[in-house]
Amino acid sequence: MHKFIPLSTPNLKGNELKYVTTAVETEWVSTGGPYVNEFEKKIAGYVHANGAVSCQNGTAGLHTALMVAGVTKDDAVIVPTLTFIAAVNPVQYIGAEPIFMDCDDSLCMDAEKLEDFCVNECDFTDGRLVDRQTKRHIKAMLVVHVFGNMADMEAILPIARRYNVTLIEDATEAIGTYYTDGSLKGKYAGTIGDIGVYSFNGNKIITTGGGGMIVSDNEDFLYRAKHLTTQAKSDELYYTHDEVGYNYRMTNLQAALGLAQLEQLEDFISIKKRNYKRYKELFAGVNGLRLLPFRDSIRSNLWFYSLYVDGFVLDRDKLIQYLAKNKIQSRPIWGLIHEQKPYLGSRSYKITKAYEYWRHVVNIPCSTNLSLEDVERVAECIKNAE
Repeated sequence: MHKFIPLSTPNLKGNELKYVTTAVETEWVSTGGPYVNEFEKKIAGYVHANGAVSCQNGTAGLHTALMVAGVTKDDAVIVPTLTFIAAVNPVQYIGAEPIFMDCDDSLCMDAEKLEDFCVNECDFTDGRLVDRQTKRHIKAMLVVHVFGNMADMEAILPIARRYNVTLIEDATEAIGTYYTDGSLKGKYAGTIGDIGVYSFNGNKIITTGGGGMIVSDNEDFLYRAKHLTTQAKSDELYYTHDEVGYNYRMTNLQAALGLAQLEQLEDFISIKKRNYKRYKELFAGVNGLRLLPFRDSIRSNLWFYSLYVDGFVLDRDKLIQYLAKNKIQSRPIWGLIHEQKPYLGSRSYKITKAYEYWRHVVNIPCSTNLSLEDVERVAECIKNAE
């Protein structure tokens, strides 16, 4: 009888139990405790950022990043439509309006359409980019590095700088991804724009159960992020607060897990690379199936594997059902955000390619627990559908 192969599960075979046990034994289990500060320092060091501020999850990190960027309810934020909805909802927490952009073949925001929008749909006066249609000031753009790929930051960064727009990187799926070539060589996803956010949800390449991290080279941004995520105390002893803050700081238990996971991150990426390579070999030459590549100029963390299904004996939905019957978990890509009920009235711009990928992509098992035998079983199961 075949075992169940899940889509993406945590791998907790390092020092997780040891560090968490220490946190419990010393009774530092909440948002105080040495592991939180240590985890922040280690993440900042790993991605070569000036500093890091922990938070409860990636969504909290993005909400904080938007506040730090000075986004208000009168502003607009450029966002992708092809992403998980948690990337966009924080824009609405603030009361600002999203403007939805299409993706390119990396599944990340299309830099050409982004520039086209800024040039042809907006006015840039007095250092402000204003959408002619809505009259809103575009204060920030939120770029998502989808599935561990890298958005075209060599093209996007100059656009943000030219129009004085704060560039927020949703690198929640891309810790460990960096440029190996070009003008941004050596720069990690999350450290290229003004502020970046990572997620350590249970299905991410490293996990703290929940949890996230904000990184930046801007000291003022880091100070304000720490201030907002710890209830905006201006005097900690006398509990004086100078604005509305949030209970967003990571716990010491989560950070203990995170430190143990970070120790294994490079090994995890090696496993991801090995399994991706094997899938690619096994699907080579199979009519109607194509494993989507990652950008050439990067070392990706290869978080999620995307199988493009077009002209295969089964379509996207039938393939997902067929795999489920064979005890293999898979999923379609997210429903496009500009078509979700809360965003039906929002501004969107020339969205075409995102529909194509939404119709054809199936994510297949990619855990770092996955053996080569598991990879071969998944691939053979799919090929046997013929």
